[in-house]
Amino acid sequence: MTALIEKIVGNTAVITMNNPPANTWTAESLQLLKVRVEALNENPQVYALVITGQGEKFFSAGADLKLFADGNKENAANMADCFGEAFEALSEFNGVSIAAINGYAMGGGLEVALACDIRIVETQAVMALPEATVGLLPCAGGTQNLAALVGEGWAKRMILCGERVDALKAERLNLVEEVVETGASLDAAMQLASKVANQSPSSVKACKTLIQAGRSMPREQALPLERELFANLFDTQDQTEGVTAFLEKRKPSWKNC
Repeated sequence: MTALIEKIVGNTAVITMNNPPANTWTAESLQLLKVRVEALNENPQVYALVITGQGEKFFSAGADLKLFADGNKENAANMADCFGEAFEALSEFNGVSIAAINGYAMGGGLEVALACDIRIVETQAVMALPEATVGLLPCAGGTQNLAALVGEGWAKRMILCGERVDALKAERLNLVEEVVETGASLDAAMQLASKVANQSPSSVKACKTLIQAGRSMPREQALPLERELFANLFDTQDQTEGVTAFLEKRKPSWKNC
């Protein structure tokens, strides 16, 4: 069985988590995700990435708790590293990443969605970071990424109090950007991903870098960087093509370089 199913549709890569019944993560599947994302970064024809879960009930339930039943600290540290490396690679994907949340997103299952740029969730889905309930904590960016999206108060409610949120509440909290009907998240994500092809891949990469830099970089550093990356776009073929296509009233043909 393949833990991650990958296909490319146009300029969009689709990765489906496939570890039934709950699409849980293992060290091997996390390492595979990292390798897949890094390979996609080297493919100039891929502008967007959609990640979803196989089946109708789970997006992903995170890690299988049986992995930690022996209390082995070294094993736990290794899994934490695997989670961190995989989801940080996803967060740093060159293009636009979209989570199509088609069911329960719990623990590391929510953290993989938090590592994406955009989240589309089906109306029946439930999201939580319940690690403290079993004596653990979110170790794959959850404490940082959740707080960046919903603010410290709701991050504390979800992590410290174990509160679960449904799709509509998640949208109100800015945890997700769109709620769709059951079974519609993948189609909605693919439609959104198709719009990315209208954008210059070089511009998207630079803009994403700047937006995410705002989480940790002081404004007085981010603003000069914004101007620097703007000027650097003039070293790319995409900048020339974009302006030329606009003036010639035609659709641009991006080179991703």
